[in-house]
Amino acid sequence: MALKFYKDLVAWQKAMDLVTEIYRVTQKFPKHELFSLTSQLRRAAVSIPSNIAEGQGQLFKGDFKRFLGYARGSLSELETQIIISHNLDYLTEEEVTNLLDLATEVGRILNGLITFAKTK
Repeated sequence: MALKFYKDLVAWQKAMDLVTEIYRVTQKFPKHELFSLTSQLRRAAVSIPSNIAEGQGQLFKGDFKRFLGYARGSLSELETQIIISHNLDYLTEEEVTNLLDLATEVGRILNGLITFAKTK
């Protein structure tokens, strides 16, 4: 079975949902965080589906696995920044739970895709 076009990949779709939520919750962050934590969260979130898409567009199979690894690294970075945001009282308990649940789902799907990509 050939790998799908990146927009058809559930990992990409769920990562896009996560990006949307990150943008939504960071809109209420303090203005002094705009160029620091807000920017970091958004960049890490955007990096996840971006790396999935970029990896899918590469010519060599090994490149796709490498970019999926980058996406997984960005996901870990994002989870850390979500926790920092909560520690600073920028996110409610409910927002943190929702974001970390989404991140866990993305991670689970991404790990499955990585496993699949290793077999091809």
